Amino acid sequence: MLQDDLKYWVALSQNLKIGPRTFQKLHKIFPDFRQLWTGSFADFASKRLPEQLFILVDETRKKVNPEKEMDKLKKLAINTVTIKDKAYPEQLKEIADPPAVLYWRGNLADIQPSVSVVGTRKFTAYGQRATEYLVEPLAKAGLTICSGLALGIDSLAHQAALQASGRTIAVLGSGLDRIYPTNNRALADKILQKNGAIVSEYPLGTPPFRSNFPMRNRIVAGLSLGTLVIEAALQSGALITAACALDYNRQVFALPGSIYSDQSAGTNNLIKLGAKPVTQAEDILEEMNIVLDNRGKKDYVFASPQEEMIAKYLANPCDVDKLAKATKLDIATVNATLTLMEIAGSVRNLGSGRYVLR
Repeated sequence: MLQDDLKYWVALSQNLKIGPRTFQKLHKIFPDFRQLWTGSFADFASKRLPEQLFILVDETRKKVNPEKEMDKLKKLAINTVTIKDKAYPEQLKEIADPPAVLYWRGNLADIQPSVSVVGTRKFTAYGQRATEYLVEPLAKAGLTICSGLALGIDSLAHQAALQASGRTIAVLGSGLDRIYPTNNRALADKILQKNGAIVSEYPLGTPPFRSNFPMRNRIVAGLSLGTLVIEAALQSGALITAACALDYNRQVFALPGSIYSDQSAGTNNLIKLGAKPVTQAEDILEEMNIVLDNRGKKDYVFASPQEEMIAKYLANPCDVDKLAKATKLDIATVNATLTLMEIAGSVRNLGSGRYVLR
């Protein structure tokens, strides 16, 4: 995206009343956001846009200077990307309401394979030990650990990944200049020092409003191939992340806990609803069928050039539409080839049109 257009996306994101879906609608009508930014009421009316939407845009441009906002980001070494850019995380593009603008510091490239790890702020000694026991081998195996930088299990997950010399990403419910909770500023700095990233859809200056965190949770789930819930009460916000993961056809894992512990009531219920119970890191690695450098790769004898072509894109789970686009084969050929590969035992059908190498 051209820098001149980017500044208008950033400027409009200052108005939190303009949500992701409204951004998408506006971009379809105004491919060049400069025209949107300078448009009159008559321009909006001619495109059959509601008056209230013009009012939202107009009140934003009266308060926000696009050039100054870009200068602020540059001074703080904060990167920005819109959903229309190639650098936008592919996994996040797949969710129902991806952020229109993403702000980040650190390294957001090549984060797959990844798993999000979430849980209660009021963890038990069991939850603490389990987080270290599960997350460290996942990080050592090469998975990026994604969480929300909150106190409790989130913080423990980030710390366990760092302890294993792994990579971790923290998603905030505030602007990147307002790290929350403040007690975790040092942790955020360490994440950046160790090739990780801190991410937010919220512009500079945005406080950690309570309503921001359920929205934050959808990004945590959206960035990851699966979500692991360590400990969660029945009303825990961590269950929102799990629900989002299910909505996005991602895998959900849960740590079983005592039937007498309130902090395990939510995870035990997830298991009853179909989440994969996890007692060791290998449970996640096997279920997600992630081919990792330190686990070795199987050698297959492919029956056709199409099989070999498709296999290149199945080291991690991938759906039929993406395979067709990547290989430039038609959908019918991709489906037929995958069926033959499944019969031969070289791929596994994960459901919802997603496949992975065995």
